[in-house]
Amino acid sequence: MSSEGSPVGRRVVLGMVGLGALGVATGAWVQRGVNRALGPVGSGISGIVPAAGGFRFYTVTGPVKRIAPADYHLRVRGLVERPRSYSFADLQHALPQTRMTDTFHCVTGWNVPNVAWEGVALPDLLDAVGVRPGARGVRFTSFDGTYTESLTMEQARRRDVIVATGMLGGPVSHDHGGPVRMYVAPMYGYKSTKWLSGIEVVGDVRPGYWEERGYDVDAWVGRSNGYTS
Repeated sequence: MSSEGSPVGRRVVLGMVGLGALGVATGAWVQRGVNRALGPVGSGISGIVPAAGGFRFYTVTGPVKRIAPADYHLRVRGLVERPRSYSFADLQHALPQTRMTDTFHCVTGWNVPNVAWEGVALPDLLDAVGVRPGARGVRFTSFDGTYTESLTMEQARRRDVIVATGMLGGPVSHDHGGPVRMYVAPMYGYKSTKWLSGIEVVGDVRPGYWEERGYDVDAWVGRSNGYTS
């Protein structure tokens, strides 16, 4: 079971830009220092670990429970004509499949090029449930019990926004946010909700976990959060 983390400010996270790069270069002992500096597990950001291929593993709670694909369900609800719960098999076989390769950008300054993703394009999922008049956005929740994110309906209708069931040529690992996570290609990684549990079509776009702590609601890569192309 994961415990809810206390708020972590924008200043702390932006201060991790240099620390993240340093962790890759100098190894686990530096990363342990980063984790000590940010506090114990459950204090906010935790589990910040350099990983193979240049990824870092972030959580905003303590350890996140593991869910096997066979036990996974994604609840889609809100302003939709046909609310339903999708199993992992449904997401892989009952809906159109999309594959794409793109760069994953973290707002703290690191990125991983040429990441292969596969799953269901969010527009196809929205079409399957039928978006009702008055819908203006989409809200995502995580089974960590804490994390939320949102997109406008226009953003959610992009073909490069994916409900991902696979990445890097295999399943989405638990540490990467599996068995199912979001990937929002044109935006920084905090928009790509890990450990995805629910999708709600809403009448108003609501700030997500990091927006409530100072990040931009529109997280376009290179032109938000103080970055310029």
